[in-house]
Amino acid sequence: MTVSCSTHSGAVTPFLAMEVMERGMAMARTGIEVLQLGVGEPGFPPPPEVVEAVTAAVSAGQTHYTDSRGLYDLREAIAVDCELRRGIRVSPDQIVITSGSSPALFLVVSSLINHGDEIIIPTPHYPCYPNMVTVCGGHPVFVPTSPDDGYRIDVDRVRREVTGRTKGILVASPANPTGAVQPPEVMHELAKVGVPVLSDEVYDGLLYEGVANTSPLGLTEECFVFDGFSKRYAMTGFRLGYVIAPMTTIRRLVSLQQNLFISAAHFVQTAGLAALAHGKAHLGMMVAEYDQRRRRLVEGVRSLGLSVPVTPTGAFYVLADARHLGRDSLALAFEILDRAHVALGPGRDFGEVAEGFLRFSFAASADAIDQALERLHKVWPSIVEVQR
Repeated sequence: MTVSCSTHSGAVTPFLAMEVMERGMAMARTGIEVLQLGVGEPGFPPPPEVVEAVTAAVSAGQTHYTDSRGLYDLREAIAVDCELRRGIRVSPDQIVITSGSSPALFLVVSSLINHGDEIIIPTPHYPCYPNMVTVCGGHPVFVPTSPDDGYRIDVDRVRREVTGRTKGILVASPANPTGAVQPPEVMHELAKVGVPVLSDEVYDGLLYEGVANTSPLGLTEECFVFDGFSKRYAMTGFRLGYVIAPMTTIRRLVSLQQNLFISAAHFVQTAGLAALAHGKAHLGMMVAEYDQRRRRLVEGVRSLGLSVPVTPTGAFYVLADARHLGRDSLALAFEILDRAHVALGPGRDFGEVAEGFLRFSFAASADAIDQALERLHKVWPSIVEVQR
C-alpha cells in the first residue's frame, strides 16, 4: 500500500541551501573537506557564561516542562532587552518563548490565516517564509525589491497588493539573503498600510553601517516581532526564540503553543537568561570580526568576476550576481561544490528575482573564507567554461 501524503505538504519546496549543505556533509563523510559558506551558522561558540549556565541548569534538574509561554524571568529579561535595543517597553505578558524563531513565525502565521488568505512578502526572501504561508493554507504575494536602490521596499507597491484577504506583511530587517536594512521611513510607512506587520528581527544587532534599529514596534499596535538567540549569540543549536505580539492575540498563540510544541526546554531558557545578562561583549566581538570577514568576502567574490551590487550592511550574507554564468543557480552551486568543495546558497532559494545569484555567508570562520576563496580561484576558469 502506498502512503498518500497531503496536497499542502507536497506544495512545500525543499530548502535548497540545506540541500547543498547536506550533499556537502555526505561528501565530508567520505573524507572530502567541504567548506560550508552556504548556511547562516555562526563561526563562534556561544558566550562562555551561556555554556556554564546550561551545564548548571541540567545538573540542577531543569529538564522538565515550563509554562507554555516560557519562564517569566526570561520574558521579563526580554522585555528589558527590547527597551534597551528598540526604545520600546513591552509587557512580559506579550511574549511567548518558542523553540527557535521559526516556530514563533509558524504560530503567528497559522493564527492569522484562513484558507486562501494572503501574506505579502518582499523578495528576495528567506526561503521558509512562503512555505510557512502555504502549509497554513495561505498564498504568499511577492513584492520584488531591487539592488538598484539597496533592496528598499516599495511601500506604494505593497499598498497596491493589499486586498481583503491580506493578513500581514512579512518583513526582515536586516534581511536574509541581502543583508539590507530598511530605512526608518519605510517602516513608518509600512506601519500605516493598515494590515499587521510581521517583523523578523533575528539579525538585529548584527549591523555594520547605518541606523541601528528600524523595528515597527511602537509604530503600530498591529505588529508581531520575531527574534531569537541563534544569530546574535551564536546559539543556533539551542533552538530558542520568541515572539512579541499584541495582547489581543496572546491567548490564541498560547493555545497553539500548548498543542503543537508545549514549551521550550527549561535549561535552554536558562541559557537565554545568561546570554541576555552577559552576552553584550561577546556580541561586540562577533560584530567586529564579522565586519572584517564581510569586507574580505565582498572583495574576494568580486575578484572572481561576480557582481555584488549591494554591499550588505547587516546580517552575515553576500548576495552575488552570477547570471552571466546562466540562470540555474542550483546547478551552479552543485558544480561549485563538486569542483571546489565549497558549499554556497543557490539564489533560486530566495525567490525568482534572485535566480542566477549565489549567497555566500561570512558567518564562517575567517580561515574558512580565505580557503574557500583560494579554492574558487583555482577552479573558477573551468567552472566558467562549463557554464558557457
